[in-house]
Amino acid sequence: QVRERLKKQVVEMKEKFPGFRPGLAILQVGNRDDSNLYINMKLKAAAEIGISANHIKLPNTATEADVLKCIASLNGDPAVHGFIVQLPLDSDKPINTEKITNAVAPEKDVDGLSSINAGKLSRGDLGDCFIPCTPKGCMELIRQTGVQVAGKRAVVVGRSKIVGAPMHDLLLWNHATVTTCHSKTSTLAEEVGKADILVVAAGKAEMVKGEWIKPGAIVIDCGINHVPDSTKASGKRVVGDVAYSTAKEKASYITPVPGGVGPMTVAMLMQSTVESAQRFLEKFQPGKWNIQYNQLTLKMPVPSDIEISQSCIAKPIEQVAKEVGLLPDEVELYGQTKAKVHLSALKRLKNQPDGKYVVVTGITPTPLGEGKSTTTVGLVQALGAHLHQNVFACVRQPSQGPTFGIKGGAAGGGYCQVIPMEEFNLHLTGDIHAITAANNLVAAAIDARIFHELTQTDQALYNRLVPFVSGVRKFSDIQIRRLQKLGINKTDPMALTKEEVNLFVRLDIDPATITWQRVLDTNDRFLRKITIGQSPTEKGFSRTAQFDITVSSEIMAVLALSDGLDDMKKRLGRMVVASSKRGEPVTTDDLGVTGALAVLMKDAVKPNLMQTLEGTPVFVHAGPFANIAHGNSSVLADKIALKLVGKEGFVVTEAGFGADIGMEKFFNIKCRYSGLRPHVVVLVATVRALKMHGGGPTVTAGVPLPKEYMEENLQLLAKGCSNLNKQIQNARMFGVPVVVAVNAFKTDTKAELALVVQLAKEAGAFDAVECTHWAEGGKGAVALAQAVQRASQTPSNFRFLYNVELPVIDKIRHIAQQIYGARDIELLPEAQEKVALYTKQGFGNLPICMAKTHLSLSHDPEQKGAPTGFILPIRDIRASVGAGFLYPLVGTMSTMPGLPTRPCFYDIDLDPASGEVNGLF
Repeated sequence: QVRERLKKQVVEMKEKFPGFRPGLAILQVGNRDDSNLYINMKLKAAAEIGISANHIKLPNTATEADVLKCIASLNGDPAVHGFIVQLPLDSDKPINTEKITNAVAPEKDVDGLSSINAGKLSRGDLGDCFIPCTPKGCMELIRQTGVQVAGKRAVVVGRSKIVGAPMHDLLLWNHATVTTCHSKTSTLAEEVGKADILVVAAGKAEMVKGEWIKPGAIVIDCGINHVPDSTKASGKRVVGDVAYSTAKEKASYITPVPGGVGPMTVAMLMQSTVESAQRFLEKFQPGKWNIQYNQLTLKMPVPSDIEISQSCIAKPIEQVAKEVGLLPDEVELYGQTKAKVHLSALKRLKNQPDGKYVVVTGITPTPLGEGKSTTTVGLVQALGAHLHQNVFACVRQPSQGPTFGIKGGAAGGGYCQVIPMEEFNLHLTGDIHAITAANNLVAAAIDARIFHELTQTDQALYNRLVPFVSGVRKFSDIQIRRLQKLGINKTDPMALTKEEVNLFVRLDIDPATITWQRVLDTNDRFLRKITIGQSPTEKGFSRTAQFDITVSSEIMAVLALSDGLDDMKKRLGRMVVASSKRGEPVTTDDLGVTGALAVLMKDAVKPNLMQTLEGTPVFVHAGPFANIAHGNSSVLADKIALKLVGKEGFVVTEAGFGADIGMEKFFNIKCRYSGLRPHVVVLVATVRALKMHGGGPTVTAGVPLPKEYMEENLQLLAKGCSNLNKQIQNARMFGVPVVVAVNAFKTDTKAELALVVQLAKEAGAFDAVECTHWAEGGKGAVALAQAVQRASQTPSNFRFLYNVELPVIDKIRHIAQQIYGARDIELLPEAQEKVALYTKQGFGNLPICMAKTHLSLSHDPEQKGAPTGFILPIRDIRASVGAGFLYPLVGTMSTMPGLPTRPCFYDIDLDPASGEVNGLF
């Protein structure tokens, strides 16, 4: 009856919450036969009822720490509603059973064995605890008799924590008068004879005699004992603690052994699991996070960013992780406010549907930026804290270069920030430092290899590359790959011919073709061109080189585009660092450094979890340049976030620079490799930038805005909306609906804001919305969030701009003409040579990543608005083969920025007394 009732309840749950199933976990240590039998009974019952049961089996070598770690993981798993530890624990190591049972979360302790549940039962809090399954089953059997428990005389024989003690409490709080007997009770027969209800759990075969029992009593026998019986094949039979044959003549109801209390115990375990699932559903809706949002205390005028950030008390990051459905063993804490998330989370969630995918981009900006990061954070705060949607922001990690240079931090601004903003803007969890170390290891390996090849014979090189170890020579895995690449199918180092040894040991790098540079995450203009190898120990082998800023390293782009450790390792190995004198590409795998790079990057590949001011979750991961790289945060962060938010949730990510650069690369490179398809584009625009595009005076960072930007000028603004119009068309070219976010400044007039909204809609935007999130937090972006929700419900006919199979020149021309508005392209001689080289080397089918100024749709930063008819000059083309794209260089640019006259670090300081960071960022 119980099982049939539970079946119906589970069906009702599934109908009300599609995809939901009550979850039971059974943790076993060792391999006892009796435990295996009991567990199989439980698994069979769970399957029959429709409960998802998971049997976790640890070996008998498991330690107490191993068991506790497993329990912690199950405690944090939202799919597990009931959780039992099968006793006894069959381990060779000493394990404290009490400690283990108390480690189970009380709300999942369906065995009712934790001290918390036992305490609640002893106090009579029956509606707020789990009752051990055997006493609960006994009580159900007593109820089935129809006899009222209240006022009856009950006797419990036995006082174990599993049956006797909780049975006493359960009868007592059902208003029986209860006596507990045990091995020291001297008048056991007399006490038993008084019982209207008798429950026996003494563990002694047929200890209670039939003649002791009061006529008409209810007898519940919990014992399981084996006694000799020559008539049985096994030579023994199972009996209870009550002498059944005589007791049944006296009792009105009696449970047989076997077949009485045992099946009810299993049924009650199932019932408690279903009850736990029902309690879960009352508190949490499947697919809906139970998240604590932070209430903002808005001030006018708006304080500095760091004042706002430090005035907010961030939630412990482990709380944020739990709120979004991450398990404890999927989270690696870095202090109280940031954590790394293991890629195992993506594997666990692989069958979950993805949420809605939103990319935030912008019109062609002024040098001051138009607030894409602020809008990204404001949008997720609005969707989460105000519209109560599951939502994740996925943003890039900022470089120390701009943080201490002229731009400052990148955590958003005003009341829309990632916090703590000083940790976000500085070292975070060390990912950029890992990239610096990995990149410079490659650079060192290149020059060391050139040096050694110039100064050693083939045999000397071979002896060092494949040394004798304990008299044996052996190729490493990476050397086997090099041999295979060379067409040498040998695994015995002694079998190579002289010619094969020569091919194997000599990469023969042409120094003039080296494209790999050293990096540093600091703006240092004096490292833009350097001479290396000046020491006498380098024997005169010097060359001209340079330092780039770390975030321009190809390893950063590899990190951002990888979809797992294996994929990252393969990409790291494919990176081309130079060409040989024969014109063949030389890779990091050829240098033998792939494995070392993967080791240096093994932690960096895990996304970093933080939060916004209003308590919504944020992944901060990777920060590739948006010119020579694709300018987007990591694929892995997006993929994990899309699984965590669920089908109805949202993931909002930001693309660097304007839509002509960051958005185009997001679509054509990131989405091409990730396989993800966006639902909505949010295009950020400001009155200030549109006036500039309409012919307004130059806008310069660190210089007060000219008066034209402080006064209403609808004519100038309308003219500048040509840029807005073009960027809307650029987004729509990919088949994705566009919502324009007009980021309002205090100097903007109502008429100006209304004009931008009107012209955006006329240009084909799905909607256009005025936003005040900088001053109001998520509240100021609610209208934007609602527009994004509506837009996400419309069909997204996403398509790429070009087919990668097209010739390199045609792909470049497609971008120049369709996205920038160029009449045609012009390849300078060096670029023409690279097209021929990369096509010959087999890289012609890679996507294109245009390295162009972000201050104009054209190559000329002085050309504003939406210029047309120009010829786009391509001065050179370079390859990021590991990351997976070719990047044409349009015009001139530096990958090592310089410090301005008055850098941001003038305003940054540390309070020695409190340890707090002060400054503007």
